[in-house]
Amino acid sequence: MGNQVEKLTHINYAEVPTSDPNGFDPDGDGTRIGVSYIFSNDDDDQDQDENLDHFPPESRPVNHEEKPFDPEDELECAIYYRDECVYGRSSGAASLSPENLLAKCRPGDLLEFVATGQYPHWAVYVGDFQVVHLHRAEIKNNFLTDVSQGKKGRIVNGLYRHRALPPEVIVRNAMDHVGTRDRDLCWRNSECFAAWCRFGRREFKIGGEIRIGKQPYKLKLLFSEKKSHILEFQCLEDVIMEKRRNDQIGKDAVMQELANHLNATHGLKEERFMN
Repeated sequence: MGNQVEKLTHINYAEVPTSDPNGFDPDGDGTRIGVSYIFSNDDDDQDQDENLDHFPPESRPVNHEEKPFDPEDELECAIYYRDECVYGRSSGAASLSPENLLAKCRPGDLLEFVATGQYPHWAVYVGDFQVVHLHRAEIKNNFLTDVSQGKKGRIVNGLYRHRALPPEVIVRNAMDHVGTRDRDLCWRNSECFAAWCRFGRREFKIGGEIRIGKQPYKLKLLFSEKKSHILEFQCLEDVIMEKRRNDQIGKDAVMQELANHLNATHGLKEERFMN
């Protein structure tokens, strides 16, 4: 299978077989890609500590251009653990200016700042106009308006379906880790850190779940009422990294990648049949 795998590596992610390599959606509502995409590089600022993501900084694409957030290019998606939905997002959710967002925040809220062509940046509101967030391989405490860097933001407490900790515990979780950096970090990106502060679940941490070959997580990408794709993963950390990558490149680019991948897979099946 060596040559076949090499022909797939032009796509910028690694692939491993799933439990159903035929690629059928068991729910009957769309086609599934019969591979999982496992990433070792993510983060929001293109310069997260290389010891965490195992890629030198210069190998990552850097996009410093600020673009207005386009809600039409946001991909609706859901995450399932076995048969339970643990995350759900509708496309085009409303976002606010930093000043308007600040007026609605309460301690313990999760915030997401969004801009077209960039990874979403997550933070925990801790009160007094300030947030705690993971930025450039360090957990920092800054003013919300500074962290936003002009991007629009929204409160995203309801995206993950887990039960939240009490607000004072969420704030303490965040504040207790201010100053943590580099190799002492237990989170791959800002979303994992913020979600851990609010829910306290180990699966948001690096290595929080043992990879044993099973793939209990599914990421369902919803392009329309009749078109969807499901990807399978070993752990929540991998799902989040793929979801964030999709957010960064946008809905149209994700659709094009999947179309290219399906075409490549179809070509390989024809080659195997002829051989």
